[in-house]
Amino acid sequence: MADARRLLPVPDQLSDSTACQLAVNPLTALLLVTRELDVRPGEWLLQTAAGSTVGRLVIQLSRHLGIRTINVVRRRAVVEEIEAFGGDEVICTEDEDLMQRVAEIAGPAGVHKAVDCVAGPVGAQVSQALAPGGELVVYGALSTHRQTDPAALTIPLQARSVIYETKTVRGFWLNRWFGTASPEIALRALAQVRDLVVDEVLSIPQGRPFPLERFAEAVTLAEAPAHGTKPLFVFEDARDENGE
Repeated sequence: MADARRLLPVPDQLSDSTACQLAVNPLTALLLVTRELDVRPGEWLLQTAAGSTVGRLVIQLSRHLGIRTINVVRRRAVVEEIEAFGGDEVICTEDEDLMQRVAEIAGPAGVHKAVDCVAGPVGAQVSQALAPGGELVVYGALSTHRQTDPAALTIPLQARSVIYETKTVRGFWLNRWFGTASPEIALRALAQVRDLVVDEVLSIPQGRPFPLERFAEAVTLAEAPAHGTKPLFVFEDARDENGE
C-alpha cells in the first residue's frame, strides 16, 4: 500500500507522461537552485551540460526567479539553441576557455553559485571559476556515461583554491534527498514542481512509452548517451471486461 502522506494529487491537464516525471528532473532542478544553493534574483548561476533536460529546466526556473545563467555546452552547434531557449550567456568548451569566459561575464572574482553534472576536467574548471567563498554542487558525472573511467569520475581540485579561498564543493543525489527529507517537505517540494508545470513555467519533454515486455529496449535507450527522452513503462489495464 502507498503512504498517503507521500501522494500528490495531479490535475487533469497534466498528461501521465508529464506527471510521472515530476519527481525526477524538474524536482532536481528546483532543489539545486532553491534549496542546495538558494540562488537569489540577480545572481549569476553557472551550470554545465546546459543542453541536458535538467539544464534546460534550470534555465526555465532561473528566468522565472530572475536569476542570470551562464551555461556551459560542449558543441558550438548547441549555442544558438540555448540562447534562444533563454540562457543569458553560453560558453562552448569546444573553442572557448571556460575560466576566461566566466571572468569576462561575471567579473574577475568569478561566480558564487554553480552546479555541475559533468565532473572530470570540466568540473575542476568550474570549481576554479568560483569566487572566494563560492559553492559548487555536483550532481552527475556525464564525462563518462557508464561511469567506468576512474579519471573521468574525479574532479581534480586545486587545494590552494579550496583552502585559501574557502570554496565549498559538495554532492547532491536525489535518491538520498528522498531518503532523508520528511514526507511533508518532500510533498511540499513536489507540489511546488507540479504548480510550476501547470503554470507553464517548467516544460517537461514528452517521454517515450514502452510496454513492460520491451524492458530491455527501454533500458538500452536509458543508457544511451544524450538519449534526449525518458523511457516510460506503460502498464495495460489488467481488469477484465466486467471491470473486476
